[in-house]
Amino acid sequence: MDSILSRYSHLGLPIFRICVSLLMITHGWAKLMKLTAGGEIKFFDFMGFGPEISLALAVIGELIAPLLIIVGFKTRYAALPAAFTMGVAAFIVHGADPLGEKDLALFYFLSFFMIMLTGPGAYSLDKKN
Repeated sequence: MDSILSRYSHLGLPIFRICVSLLMITHGWAKLMKLTAGGEIKFFDFMGFGPEISLALAVIGELIAPLLIIVGFKTRYAALPAAFTMGVAAFIVHGADPLGEKDLALFYFLSFFMIMLTGPGAYSLDKKN
């Protein structure tokens, strides 16, 4: 059994980074639709940038960066805005909320932080030959 598992151990990081990023994209796509729908935007105003710019930054962290992570292009760099966005969501936007209301943001934060530390794994555009 160990030899079977060790034979496929190189698949762990790519599967993890792709699955987490695909899940995050669902959140980023909804924010992109909100950003492009027109009308007044009601969104958390991060550092006084205004709701429109704050929402655009969230789209970068939740849609653009995960797309780069999926294909494994500049993976460690792409994980930074994704982790930062989720850190803001967990520790600032939902900072006073109980754990049950911010656990998803914490999961994404820790996941993208791990991707930033470990890199893309065996199958990516970043892979050195």
